[in-house]
Amino acid sequence: MSKVDTECRYLKSHEWARKNADGSIIVGISDHAQIALGDLVFVELPAVGSTLNAGASCAVVESVKAASDVYSPMSGVVSSVNSVLADSPETINNDAYGAGWMFTLMPSAAGEFDALLDAKTYEAGLES
Repeated sequence: MSKVDTECRYLKSHEWARKNADGSIIVGISDHAQIALGDLVFVELPAVGSTLNAGASCAVVESVKAASDVYSPMSGVVSSVNSVLADSPETINNDAYGAGWMFTLMPSAAGEFDALLDAKTYEAGLES
């Protein structure tokens, strides 16, 4: 069974977002998503400084089974990316909510965070 981090908010497409103390948002894919994909072999991240729109494709994760788009949970500007993933994409498989984070963004519409699924609602969706 996959883990759901209660500090995160989620998209139905299995991305998570968590607020940092500085107001930025850290983004990754859920434990459920990494389990479904299997062993990750490649991650393409958005460029630092790029502007993302909520719900728009912004990254790609590839496994031995499939490639999958990653969608931005919020609108904003990418402030950093997890460069570890270039050489070690399996970091997401090992720690989806920690070391396997993908990028951070400075949100342009903070209210979008509250519109994301809370952990309980996301988990209920996984069970149905």
